[in-house]
Amino acid sequence: MKLIHVADTHLGLSQFNRLDPESGLNLREKQIYENFLSSIDRIIAAKPDVLVHAGDLFDQVKPKTRAYTTVLESLERLHSAGIPLVVIAGNHSMVKTRYTTSPFEVLAYHPGDIVAAYSFCYEKREIGDCMFHLIPNMLRAEDYRSAYDAVDLSNNHHNVLVTHGLATQVRDLRLATVAEHELDSTILSDSFDYIALGHYHCQSQITGNAWYSGSIEYLTYGEISDSKGGLLVSLGSSTVTRFPLPHTPMFDLGTIPCEGVTAGEITGEIITRVEKRDIPLFSMAQITLEGLSREHGKGPDTQELIPVRERLLDLKIRVRASDTGQAVPLQQDVRSVDYLKEFSSFLEKQQIPAVQKEYVGRCGLKVLGLVMERHREEAE
Repeated sequence: MKLIHVADTHLGLSQFNRLDPESGLNLREKQIYENFLSSIDRIIAAKPDVLVHAGDLFDQVKPKTRAYTTVLESLERLHSAGIPLVVIAGNHSMVKTRYTTSPFEVLAYHPGDIVAAYSFCYEKREIGDCMFHLIPNMLRAEDYRSAYDAVDLSNNHHNVLVTHGLATQVRDLRLATVAEHELDSTILSDSFDYIALGHYHCQSQITGNAWYSGSIEYLTYGEISDSKGGLLVSLGSSTVTRFPLPHTPMFDLGTIPCEGVTAGEITGEIITRVEKRDIPLFSMAQITLEGLSREHGKGPDTQELIPVRERLLDLKIRVRASDTGQAVPLQQDVRSVDYLKEFSSFLEKQQIPAVQKEYVGRCGLKVLGLVMERHREEAE
Protein backbone atom coordinates (compact mmCIF):
# COMPACT_ATOMS: atom_id res chain seq x y z
CA MET A 1 0.00 0.00 0.00
CA LYS A 2 1.10 3.55 -0.78
CA LEU A 3 -0.03 6.46 1.36
CA ILE A 4 0.71 10.17 1.56
CA HIS A 5 1.10 11.66 5.02
CA VAL A 6 0.37 15.36 5.69
CA ALA A 7 -0.55 17.36 8.80
CA ASP A 8 -0.97 20.81 10.33
CA THR A 9 -2.64 22.57 7.41
CA HIS A 10 -4.31 25.07 9.80
CA LEU A 11 -7.02 26.11 7.35
CA GLY A 12 -8.51 29.43 8.41
CA LEU A 13 -5.28 30.90 9.78
CA SER A 14 -4.96 34.60 8.97
CA GLN A 15 -1.77 36.62 9.40
CA PHE A 16 -0.32 40.05 8.58
CA ASN A 17 -2.08 43.25 7.61
CA ARG A 18 -2.83 42.66 3.96
CA LEU A 19 -6.17 42.00 2.30
CA ASP A 20 -6.90 40.40 -1.04
CA PRO A 21 -8.46 43.23 -3.09
CA GLU A 22 -10.88 40.92 -4.93
CA SER A 23 -12.31 38.82 -2.11
CA GLY A 24 -11.64 41.04 0.91
CA LEU A 25 -10.08 38.03 2.64
CA ASN A 26 -6.90 38.24 4.60
CA LEU A 27 -4.32 37.51 1.90
CA ARG A 28 -2.37 34.97 3.96
CA GLU A 29 -5.57 33.09 4.74
CA LYS A 30 -6.45 33.03 1.03
CA GLN A 31 -2.98 31.76 0.11
CA ILE A 32 -3.31 28.86 2.54
CA TYR A 33 -6.68 27.84 1.06
CA GLU A 34 -5.39 27.98 -2.51
CA ASN A 35 -2.16 26.14 -1.74
CA PHE A 36 -4.12 23.43 0.08
CA LEU A 37 -6.34 22.77 -2.92
CA SER A 38 -3.30 22.76 -5.22
CA SER A 39 -1.69 20.26 -2.85
CA ILE A 40 -4.76 18.03 -3.09
CA ASP A 41 -4.44 18.06 -6.88
CA ARG A 42 -0.77 17.10 -6.66
CA ILE A 43 -1.59 14.32 -4.21
CA ILE A 44 -4.30 12.98 -6.52
CA ALA A 45 -1.82 12.97 -9.40
CA ALA A 46 0.50 10.74 -7.34
CA LYS A 47 -2.33 8.16 -6.98
CA PRO A 48 -1.83 7.06 -3.37
CA ASP A 49 -4.12 4.42 -1.90
CA VAL A 50 -4.87 6.64 1.12
CA LEU A 51 -4.30 10.24 2.19
CA VAL A 52 -3.49 10.49 5.90
CA HIS A 53 -3.88 13.80 7.74
CA ALA A 54 -2.35 13.67 11.22
CA GLY A 55 -4.21 16.56 12.83
CA ASP A 56 -4.86 20.30 12.84
CA LEU A 57 -6.78 20.30 9.59
CA PHE A 58 -8.42 23.51 10.81
CA ASP A 59 -6.76 26.32 12.73
CA GLN A 60 -9.61 26.57 15.24
CA VAL A 61 -12.40 24.50 16.77
CA LYS A 62 -15.08 26.59 15.05
CA PRO A 63 -13.74 26.86 11.50
CA LYS A 64 -14.52 29.78 9.21
CA THR A 65 -17.01 29.15 6.43
CA ARG A 66 -14.27 29.39 3.78
CA ALA A 67 -12.20 26.81 5.67
CA TYR A 68 -15.16 24.41 5.62
CA THR A 69 -15.88 24.91 1.94
CA THR A 70 -12.21 24.41 1.09
CA VAL A 71 -12.19 21.05 2.86
CA LEU A 72 -15.48 20.03 1.26
CA GLU A 73 -14.08 20.87 -2.16
CA SER A 74 -10.97 18.82 -1.46
CA LEU A 75 -13.13 15.89 -0.30
CA GLU A 76 -15.06 16.10 -3.56
CA ARG A 77 -11.83 15.91 -5.58
CA LEU A 78 -10.52 12.99 -3.50
CA HIS A 79 -13.86 11.21 -3.81
CA SER A 80 -13.82 11.58 -7.61
CA ALA A 81 -10.29 10.13 -7.66
CA GLY A 82 -11.25 7.23 -5.39
CA ILE A 83 -8.78 8.19 -2.65
CA PRO A 84 -10.01 7.81 0.96
CA LEU A 85 -9.02 10.35 3.62
CA VAL A 86 -7.99 9.33 7.12
CA VAL A 87 -7.89 12.31 9.48
CA ILE A 88 -7.62 12.83 13.23
CA ALA A 89 -8.33 15.90 15.35
CA GLY A 90 -5.31 17.88 16.50
CA ASN A 91 -5.12 20.26 19.44
CA HIS A 92 -6.26 23.25 17.34
CA SER A 93 -9.37 21.56 15.98
CA MET A 94 -10.27 19.33 18.93
CA VAL A 95 -13.17 20.46 21.11
CA LYS A 96 -12.19 20.98 24.75
CA THR A 97 -15.16 19.19 26.30
CA ARG A 98 -17.08 16.05 25.44
CA TYR A 99 -20.28 18.06 25.08
CA THR A 100 -19.24 20.40 22.27
CA THR A 101 -19.96 19.58 18.62
CA SER A 102 -16.80 18.76 16.70
CA PRO A 103 -16.21 20.33 13.28
CA PHE A 104 -15.54 16.83 11.98
CA GLU A 105 -19.17 15.85 12.54
CA VAL A 106 -20.06 18.09 9.61
CA LEU A 107 -17.48 16.47 7.34
CA ALA A 108 -18.79 13.01 8.16
CA TYR A 109 -21.89 13.78 6.07
CA HIS A 110 -19.80 14.00 2.90
CA PRO A 111 -20.40 11.03 0.58
CA GLY A 112 -16.66 10.53 0.10
CA ASP A 113 -14.67 7.88 1.92
CA ILE A 114 -13.54 9.77 5.02
CA VAL A 115 -12.44 8.29 8.34
CA ALA A 116 -12.31 10.96 11.05
CA ALA A 117 -11.24 10.25 14.65
CA TYR A 118 -12.20 13.01 17.08
CA SER A 119 -14.04 11.37 20.00
CA PHE A 120 -11.29 11.28 22.67
CA CYS A 121 -10.68 7.58 22.20
CA TYR A 122 -8.75 5.03 20.17
CA GLU A 123 -10.35 3.94 16.92
CA LYS A 124 -9.21 1.57 14.20
CA ARG A 125 -10.26 1.23 10.58
CA GLU A 126 -9.34 -1.28 7.89
CA ILE A 127 -8.61 0.06 4.41
CA GLY A 128 -7.27 -2.44 1.89
CA ASP A 129 -4.34 -4.35 3.38
CA CYS A 130 -3.77 -1.72 6.07
CA MET A 131 -5.18 -1.31 9.57
CA PHE A 132 -5.16 2.32 10.73
CA HIS A 133 -4.92 2.87 14.49
CA LEU A 134 -6.13 6.38 15.29
CA ILE A 135 -5.43 8.33 18.49
CA PRO A 136 -6.65 11.94 18.18
CA ASN A 137 -5.67 14.78 20.47
CA MET A 138 -6.84 13.91 23.98
CA LEU A 139 -8.20 15.96 26.86
CA ARG A 140 -5.41 14.88 29.21
CA ALA A 141 -1.87 13.69 28.65
CA GLU A 142 -2.53 10.43 30.49
CA ASP A 143 -5.37 9.61 28.09
CA TYR A 144 -2.82 8.80 25.40
CA ARG A 145 -1.56 5.90 27.49
CA SER A 146 -5.02 4.40 27.99
CA ALA A 147 -5.77 4.87 24.29
CA TYR A 148 -2.50 3.21 23.32
CA ASP A 149 -3.15 0.31 25.67
CA ALA A 150 -6.38 -0.31 23.74
CA VAL A 151 -4.53 -0.71 20.41
CA ASP A 152 -5.31 -4.04 18.79
CA LEU A 153 -2.64 -4.86 16.20
CA SER A 154 -3.60 -6.95 13.21
CA ASN A 155 -1.58 -9.96 12.12
CA ASN A 156 -2.98 -9.81 8.60
CA HIS A 157 -2.45 -6.14 7.74
CA HIS A 158 0.11 -3.40 7.71
CA ASN A 159 -0.38 -1.51 10.98
CA VAL A 160 -0.24 2.29 10.85
CA LEU A 161 -0.56 4.51 13.92
CA VAL A 162 -1.84 8.07 13.39
CA THR A 163 -1.61 10.45 16.35
CA HIS A 164 -1.04 14.08 17.24
CA GLY A 165 1.31 15.43 19.90
CA LEU A 166 4.90 16.26 20.72
CA ALA A 167 7.26 13.29 20.90
CA THR A 168 9.52 13.36 23.95
CA GLN A 169 12.48 13.23 21.57
CA VAL A 170 11.73 16.83 20.56
CA ARG A 171 10.45 18.08 23.92
CA ASP A 172 12.95 20.97 23.95
CA LEU A 173 11.28 22.28 20.80
CA ARG A 174 7.76 22.28 22.22
CA LEU A 175 5.40 24.62 20.41
CA ALA A 176 3.79 25.71 23.70
CA THR A 177 0.31 25.84 22.19
CA VAL A 178 -3.05 25.16 23.78
CA ALA A 179 -3.77 21.52 24.66
CA GLU A 180 -0.29 20.41 23.62
CA HIS A 181 0.55 16.96 24.99
CA GLU A 182 3.76 14.96 24.96
CA LEU A 183 3.86 11.49 23.44
CA ASP A 184 5.70 9.03 25.62
CA SER A 185 8.50 7.32 23.68
CA THR A 186 6.96 3.91 24.38
CA ILE A 187 3.93 4.87 22.31
CA LEU A 188 6.20 5.18 19.26
CA SER A 189 6.51 1.43 19.10
CA ASP A 190 8.35 -0.49 16.41
CA SER A 191 5.35 -2.86 16.34
CA PHE A 192 3.80 -0.52 13.78
CA ASP A 193 4.84 -0.52 10.14
CA TYR A 194 4.56 3.27 10.14
CA ILE A 195 3.66 6.03 12.61
CA ALA A 196 2.20 9.21 11.11
CA LEU A 197 2.68 12.11 13.52
CA GLY A 198 1.22 15.60 13.58
CA HIS A 199 1.79 18.78 15.64
CA TYR A 200 5.52 19.43 15.16
CA HIS A 201 5.81 21.62 12.07
CA CYS A 202 9.29 20.55 10.97
CA GLN A 203 9.33 17.54 8.66
CA SER A 204 11.50 15.02 10.49
CA GLN A 205 12.09 11.38 11.36
CA ILE A 206 11.76 10.62 15.08
CA THR A 207 12.41 6.86 15.16
CA GLY A 208 12.96 4.25 12.48
CA ASN A 209 9.24 4.09 11.67
CA ALA A 210 7.87 7.38 13.12
CA TRP A 211 7.77 10.60 11.11
CA TYR A 212 6.40 14.10 11.40
CA SER A 213 5.29 15.21 7.95
CA GLY A 214 5.52 18.79 9.23
CA SER A 215 3.18 21.55 8.12
CA ILE A 216 2.67 22.25 4.43
CA GLU A 217 3.04 26.00 5.00
CA TYR A 218 5.47 28.21 6.90
CA LEU A 219 3.23 29.25 9.78
CA THR A 220 5.77 31.21 11.87
CA TYR A 221 9.21 32.68 11.24
CA GLY A 222 10.58 30.15 13.70
CA GLU A 223 10.05 27.58 10.92
CA ILE A 224 12.12 29.45 8.33
CA SER A 225 14.72 26.66 8.13
CA ASP A 226 12.25 23.76 8.25
CA SER A 227 11.47 21.33 5.46
CA LYS A 228 7.87 21.62 4.26
CA GLY A 229 5.53 19.35 2.33
CA GLY A 230 4.25 15.82 2.81
CA LEU A 231 5.67 12.30 2.94
CA LEU A 232 5.15 9.49 0.44
CA VAL A 233 5.12 6.18 2.30
CA SER A 234 5.37 2.75 0.71
CA LEU A 235 4.42 0.18 3.33
CA GLY A 236 5.46 -2.75 1.16
CA SER A 237 9.06 -1.62 0.84
CA SER A 238 9.14 0.37 4.11
CA THR A 239 10.37 3.50 2.35
CA VAL A 240 9.57 7.12 3.16
CA THR A 241 10.36 9.93 0.72
CA ARG A 242 9.69 13.64 0.88
CA PHE A 243 6.74 14.77 -1.21
CA PRO A 244 6.94 18.49 -2.19
CA LEU A 245 3.68 20.42 -2.05
CA PRO A 246 2.72 24.00 -3.02
CA HIS A 247 3.26 26.61 -0.32
CA THR A 248 4.07 30.29 0.06
CA PRO A 249 7.87 30.76 0.24
CA MET A 250 9.67 32.25 3.23
CA PHE A 251 13.15 33.72 2.75
CA ASP A 252 15.94 34.48 5.19
CA LEU A 253 17.77 37.54 3.87
CA GLY A 254 20.60 37.15 6.33
CA THR A 255 22.17 39.66 8.71
CA ILE A 256 23.19 43.27 8.10
CA PRO A 257 26.03 44.55 10.33
CA CYS A 258 24.90 48.03 11.42
CA GLU A 259 27.98 49.31 13.24
CA GLY A 260 29.58 52.21 11.39
CA VAL A 261 26.86 52.60 8.76
CA THR A 262 23.96 55.06 8.52
CA ALA A 263 20.27 54.31 8.76
CA GLY A 264 19.97 55.21 5.07
CA GLU A 265 22.62 52.66 4.13
CA ILE A 266 20.83 50.02 6.17
CA THR A 267 17.60 50.81 4.33
CA GLY A 268 19.37 50.58 0.98
CA GLU A 269 20.92 47.24 1.88
CA ILE A 270 17.52 45.80 2.83
CA ILE A 271 16.08 46.88 -0.51
CA THR A 272 19.08 45.47 -2.38
CA ARG A 273 18.83 42.08 -0.69
CA VAL A 274 15.14 41.78 -1.51
CA GLU A 275 15.72 42.71 -5.16
CA LYS A 276 18.74 40.42 -5.60
CA ARG A 277 16.89 37.34 -4.36
CA ASP A 278 14.20 37.69 -7.03
CA ILE A 279 11.57 36.88 -4.41
CA PRO A 280 8.15 35.87 -5.80
CA LEU A 281 5.28 38.29 -5.27
CA PHE A 282 3.61 38.12 -1.84
CA SER A 283 6.22 35.89 -0.23
CA MET A 284 7.46 36.25 3.34
CA ALA A 285 10.96 37.44 4.20
CA GLN A 286 13.03 38.02 7.31
CA ILE A 287 16.16 40.08 7.80
CA THR A 288 18.28 40.65 10.92
CA LEU A 289 20.00 43.89 11.88
CA GLU A 290 23.14 43.28 13.95
CA GLY A 291 24.07 46.00 16.43
CA LEU A 292 21.41 48.60 15.63
CA SER A 293 21.88 51.44 18.17
CA ARG A 294 20.31 54.74 19.22
CA GLU A 295 22.61 56.51 16.78
CA HIS A 296 20.53 54.99 13.99
CA GLY A 297 17.40 56.76 15.26
CA LYS A 298 14.29 54.70 14.45
CA GLY A 299 16.31 52.46 12.18
CA PRO A 300 15.43 51.82 8.52
CA ASP A 301 13.34 54.42 6.74
CA THR A 302 9.81 53.00 6.70
CA GLN A 303 8.76 55.26 3.83
CA GLU A 304 11.65 54.05 1.66
CA LEU A 305 10.69 50.45 2.43
CA ILE A 306 7.04 50.84 1.36
CA PRO A 307 7.66 49.68 -2.27
CA VAL A 308 9.49 46.61 -0.96
CA ARG A 309 6.76 45.80 1.54
CA GLU A 310 4.11 46.19 -1.16
CA ARG A 311 5.73 43.34 -3.11
CA LEU A 312 5.97 41.07 -0.07
CA LEU A 313 3.28 39.50 2.03
CA ASP A 314 5.40 40.38 5.05
CA LEU A 315 8.89 41.67 5.80
CA LYS A 316 10.02 40.90 9.33
CA ILE A 317 12.93 43.03 10.53
CA ARG A 318 14.68 41.72 13.62
CA VAL A 319 17.28 43.49 15.75
CA ARG A 320 20.05 41.53 17.44
CA ALA A 321 22.12 43.28 20.06
CA SER A 322 25.84 42.54 19.79
CA ASP A 323 26.18 41.83 23.51
CA THR A 324 23.22 39.46 23.97
CA GLY A 325 22.98 37.81 20.56
CA GLN A 326 19.19 37.65 21.02
CA ALA A 327 17.08 38.79 18.08
CA VAL A 328 13.81 40.64 18.65
CA PRO A 329 11.34 42.19 16.17
CA LEU A 330 11.99 45.82 15.26
CA GLN A 331 9.22 48.09 16.52
CA GLN A 332 8.43 49.92 13.31
CA ASP A 333 6.37 53.06 12.77
CA VAL A 334 2.73 52.44 11.81
CA ARG A 335 3.46 54.28 8.54
CA SER A 336 5.02 51.07 7.24
CA VAL A 337 1.45 49.87 6.65
CA ASP A 338 -1.15 51.99 4.87
CA TYR A 339 -4.01 51.22 7.25
CA LEU A 340 -6.24 53.87 5.71
CA LYS A 341 -5.92 52.26 2.29
CA GLU A 342 -6.47 48.78 3.73
CA PHE A 343 -9.62 49.94 5.55
CA SER A 344 -11.03 51.67 2.47
CA SER A 345 -10.36 48.61 0.31
CA PHE A 346 -12.07 46.35 2.84
CA LEU A 347 -15.10 48.63 3.18
CA GLU A 348 -15.55 48.87 -0.58
CA LYS A 349 -16.16 45.11 -0.76
CA GLN A 350 -18.86 45.08 1.92
CA GLN A 351 -22.48 44.62 0.81
CA ILE A 352 -24.12 47.41 2.81
CA PRO A 353 -26.29 50.38 1.77
CA ALA A 354 -24.42 53.31 0.25
CA VAL A 355 -25.47 55.71 3.02
CA GLN A 356 -24.15 53.37 5.71
CA LYS A 357 -20.98 52.71 3.74
CA GLU A 358 -20.30 56.45 3.45
CA TYR A 359 -20.91 56.96 7.18
CA VAL A 360 -18.74 54.01 8.27
CA GLY A 361 -16.00 55.07 5.87
CA ARG A 362 -15.99 58.67 7.07
CA CYS A 363 -16.02 57.80 10.78
CA GLY A 364 -13.64 54.88 10.40
CA LEU A 365 -11.01 56.87 8.55
CA LYS A 366 -11.25 59.64 11.13
CA VAL A 367 -10.74 57.24 14.04
CA LEU A 368 -7.89 55.44 12.31
CA GLY A 369 -6.20 58.75 11.55
CA LEU A 370 -6.42 59.83 15.18
CA VAL A 371 -5.05 56.51 16.43
CA MET A 372 -2.15 56.61 13.97
CA GLU A 373 -1.32 60.19 14.92
CA ARG A 374 -1.37 59.31 18.61
CA HIS A 375 0.91 56.35 17.92
CA ARG A 376 3.40 58.60 16.14
CA GLU A 377 3.38 61.11 18.99
CA GLU A 378 3.99 58.39 21.59
CA ALA A 379 6.79 56.92 19.51
CA GLU A 380 8.47 60.30 19.22
